[in-house]
Amino acid sequence: MSVSIDLSGRVAVVTGGSRGLGRAITLGLARAGAAVAIASRKIGSCEALAEEVAAAGGRASAHGFDAGIWDDCDRLFQEVNDRWDGAQILVNNVGKSPVEPSSRETSQAAFDHILAVNLRSAFRLSSLFGARMVERDGGAIINISSTGSIKPEPYFAPYAAAKAGLNVLTECFAKEFAPKVRVNTIMPGPFHTDGTRSWSRSDGFSDHARKHQPLGRGGEPDEIVGAVLFLASDLASYVTGTRVAVDGGHSISRG
Repeated sequence: MSVSIDLSGRVAVVTGGSRGLGRAITLGLARAGAAVAIASRKIGSCEALAEEVAAAGGRASAHGFDAGIWDDCDRLFQEVNDRWDGAQILVNNVGKSPVEPSSRETSQAAFDHILAVNLRSAFRLSSLFGARMVERDGGAIINISSTGSIKPEPYFAPYAAAKAGLNVLTECFAKEFAPKVRVNTIMPGPFHTDGTRSWSRSDGFSDHARKHQPLGRGGEPDEIVGAVLFLASDLASYVTGTRVAVDGGHSISRG
């Protein structure tokens, strides 16, 4: 049995939308009929993906956007309003997870940047787009968090803290923008992307996943798309303020 999700007539904003999980999400939303505003720091990558979407018969726009800059969030909101007259779907996907040598050796600049990219940008964009959705016909906000937010390790403490904060924002905005806007979190586990290949394709990770994770492997980028489409669509009309782990069982693994 197949279930068709039709997002025709809706506009989606995807931050960090030109590569990795964001690219898969962008293409998935476009295939479902949504027009997609692709936002990331490298405008050239956004433009190339927008052209790919258009060549496949979809609609997309490219937006240069630095998630660590508050004013860039405001500018992205304005650009989407000018180009598409607003949005009904916001996917806060952009993230940054550098590994520092130790907590003691983590600089203030690194700590602040990790929180700005992973948490502050989602707060600002959700507050802007969510309020606009409330004023109009409603919509859906999807925050891409991490299983690291509930299963943290010392070597990525600032990232885990930022993603845990994102989980909290999901609940806060689900209450603030109710009942017209649904706000939910997806928590990916280990995925194979261009940004993770240095460890996700390693023998060490593969062996660990086989021994400790229920599904025994890392995820492929397209495997995030189903959860996004569900939460963005009317199929999730009674779902808000929740967290969905898409992680192959990583969050319940033994190690």
